[in-house]
Amino acid sequence: MNRVYDEERLANAYERGNAMPEESMRAWVELIASCSPRPAPSVIEVGAGTGMFSAAMARWLEGSTVLAVDASEAMLAEAQRHHAHPRVRYVSGAAEAVPAPADAFDLALLSRVIHHIPDRAGAARELARVLRPGGKTIVRTTFRERLDALVYEYWPALRTADERRFPGEREVVADFVAAGFALESVTSFAQPVTASLRDYHARLVARPQSKFTCLSDEQFHEGLSRLAAAARSEPQEKPLPVEERYDVVVFALS
Repeated sequence: MNRVYDEERLANAYERGNAMPEESMRAWVELIASCSPRPAPSVIEVGAGTGMFSAAMARWLEGSTVLAVDASEAMLAEAQRHHAHPRVRYVSGAAEAVPAPADAFDLALLSRVIHHIPDRAGAARELARVLRPGGKTIVRTTFRERLDALVYEYWPALRTADERRFPGEREVVADFVAAGFALESVTSFAQPVTASLRDYHARLVARPQSKFTCLSDEQFHEGLSRLAAAARSEPQEKPLPVEERYDVVVFALS
């Protein structure tokens, strides 16, 4: 995975700049739960980052346990600091070499991480190894052909960079099918991430996503100024929540 996340500054900024309202996080967990092959799944999250999803799944998937795997020690430190949970275990590991035995999990989640994995085919094979027969893998991402994040309106260069970084749907499906998975569904799901454009501006000041590392300081501050101007023009009495949409792909292990 992208070693840029080993930076302590970015790991700390990621935690503060990617939080979701509780209702939004719960909606995501409910969607994940609807894909689970059993009511109290044993879950593995690969690329768990600062643990937001891992802890949320442990909280709201009653009886579940979660192994949260990430290659970045800085991210894992933030996860332990902010999202410790008795049913979540945070461990260091790569998507292509998961520190877990075979047939150990019912459900796997890869959230906003598929574009950081250099060997997707190897990662798919590894998930096929650690999942039980009938287990499900959920990939939460934005495919190259459907890049629509709000940040592109203020930092157009980010779209160009993400068109190079993000895989297309067919590529990801092909890798998982070759590893023994069957494609179950591809859907789109959106939830609010901030209550207003002002709040959205505030969360991006610290460059909380790896994509911003491709910008110069000048480019970043120019885009931030454009976003600040848009936020100032937002009606204070009736601000509109800012949503983020993701593609959600569900694979079932044959």
